[in-house]
Amino acid sequence: MQQAAPLSTPGWGQEIRATLALTGPLAAANLLQMLTYAVDVIFIARLGEEQLAASALAVSLFGLVLWALTGLTGAVAPLIAEAIGTGAPSVRPVRRSVRMALWLAVLSGIVGMGLCLLLDPVMEISGQQAGIRSLANEYNNVIVFSMVPMLLAAVLRNFVSALGRPIFATAITGLGIFVNALANYAFIFGNLGAPAMGLSGAAVATILTSLFTLGAYVAAIRHDLRLHRYRVFGRWWAPDWQRFRLILLIGTPIGLTITAEAGIFGAAAFLMGRFGAAELAGHTVALQLAALAFQVPFGVGQAAAIRVGYFYGARDPVGVKRAGWVAIAIGTGFMSLTALAMVLVPELLLTIYVDPSDPANAALVVFALQYLVLAAIFQLADGVQAVAAGALRGLQDTRVPMWIAIFSYWVPGIGTAIGLGFFTPLEGTGVWIGLATGLFFAALLLIVRWLRRERLGLTMRGGDVTVTPPPRPEPLLS
Repeated sequence: MQQAAPLSTPGWGQEIRATLALTGPLAAANLLQMLTYAVDVIFIARLGEEQLAASALAVSLFGLVLWALTGLTGAVAPLIAEAIGTGAPSVRPVRRSVRMALWLAVLSGIVGMGLCLLLDPVMEISGQQAGIRSLANEYNNVIVFSMVPMLLAAVLRNFVSALGRPIFATAITGLGIFVNALANYAFIFGNLGAPAMGLSGAAVATILTSLFTLGAYVAAIRHDLRLHRYRVFGRWWAPDWQRFRLILLIGTPIGLTITAEAGIFGAAAFLMGRFGAAELAGHTVALQLAALAFQVPFGVGQAAAIRVGYFYGARDPVGVKRAGWVAIAIGTGFMSLTALAMVLVPELLLTIYVDPSDPANAALVVFALQYLVLAAIFQLADGVQAVAAGALRGLQDTRVPMWIAIFSYWVPGIGTAIGLGFFTPLEGTGVWIGLATGLFFAALLLIVRWLRRERLGLTMRGGDVTVTPPPRPEPLLS
């Protein structure tokens, strides 16, 4: 097997181009994934308000578990990047990393399905209506079967992206939108010869879309010469417990970080609900716009983990520095533009989700416009913390960033939200100031850690290099 050439340190211009080439398809795939969820909402909304509310309850738990487990298995990306960056033969370590990540996707997915089946007691404790609970359980009991194929597809997405084929992620996610729309049309309403299943049909559509996505990644890997040479599906039954443990060690803090961040935004919704329906509706719309903008720095963070991981494997601190700072600059620059748009043309942005001229939306729009100003302020912090976390993941540094996230979001963040929201006249505005405070603390502390990476010994750690084989011909499968 041909030995990989050691990476050379790129110039700043080269690094910018390389990061943008990786970021573009990943960010596009993230945005398309949001569109996939929007398609579900469009079709389910035609069934009625109760069905839409029920699906939202189920997806709130399912999405949180799925996102956290995607972070857990996503630890494979920096491991792949490190193996490629060493300059040693990378086929075997990459194959074993992907294999163990696929194992972890199956095992964690089964656990995740069990967690999602706890939805009913959660709804009971939170006092949801009996009719909506019944519909939510009906939907949830089907959609959980999409968990494992979604996690398997996420592992393969990390593999193709780290190997320089991120465009596959964009194309497959885009095709998945059409599959999802067609399946919703067929199974919700009984079209194209399919049974009319109502809300359960939407869950069936999600399962079919997840299976299509997984199959598309398998097909792409088998037919692309660069990807196929790694034979990631060979000897799938052979364990590598050292690598499995390493993925767990790196990935578990990532999953917990995601849970901490998602948790504060979920808690904010419950806090906003205590101020009134209009405040909650305005909060939801403003937060959706912020989430839409976040998909780009989230993609930059994914690219940063891979680019930094390459140079971490090559033991090139200069390359690490350039890859990290270029990604942080790109993420911050984009979020500066979105922040400006939220200040200058907020009503135009609101038209993505609601009609600001409709009198029925008057109260919602007033609150949404207030919150968008604060969303503009925390856009910068959100972009910085997302990309800085990604750069640190490229160094396989996830445990301390996890504690930074937990502290930032749940001490100054939620503390400020509760204090200003309930003990001052600010109410909803105070909650948003709390969200911004948590994000600014996270961004500041993560940047400080990134600045101190060499002093802390993060750039030259052994990592997984102990399990990388010496430069010699590799067996086809191992």
